[in-house]
Amino acid sequence: MSTGRSNKLTAQIGEYLVCAELGKRNLIATPFAGNVPAFDVLATDEFCRTVPIQVKTTRGDNWPTDARMWLNIEFDKSTEVQKNLGRATIKNPDLIYIFVAIARDEKSKDRFFILTKSQLQVVCIESYSRWMNKHDWRRPRSPESYDCRFDISEIENYENNWPLISGRLKSTSPDQSLETTEE
Repeated sequence: MSTGRSNKLTAQIGEYLVCAELGKRNLIATPFAGNVPAFDVLATDEFCRTVPIQVKTTRGDNWPTDARMWLNIEFDKSTEVQKNLGRATIKNPDLIYIFVAIARDEKSKDRFFILTKSQLQVVCIESYSRWMNKHDWRRPRSPESYDCRFDISEIENYENNWPLISGRLKSTSPDQSLETTEE
């Protein structure tokens, strides 16, 4: 079982790994250590264009989330059945998420999966619906649980999708308030 301290360390490791990878790509990145609710890392290019990034890290091969973030779900207490009322409206659908799978040993490599929040919503809806369909939308042990987990195989297409970040930066305007002087 994970402890609070272990979870904090895992999150911290992931944020610093993301900052290091962004640095390798000539971007300046800084983590915010959970102090900003909407994002964990801010990446900046040489033109001071910035992009906020949400980082989620695992020491395993899956990530937990709450299905109610992605779906409108109604729970019928009398039948203990959840009803899928369709896709939820999400805030900041273009926010970039990076999912980090920390290497399990020295022979393995850390893995990075980069996608937008709206792409993540599709993954989570498909994952939760697939699992719940097997159970006719009635969770066997804890009917009112909304635990939604997705694993690496479900986001493999987004592995090392670093161009999403560089493309986002290029699509924004440089900070015109900065003066550049040529010598």
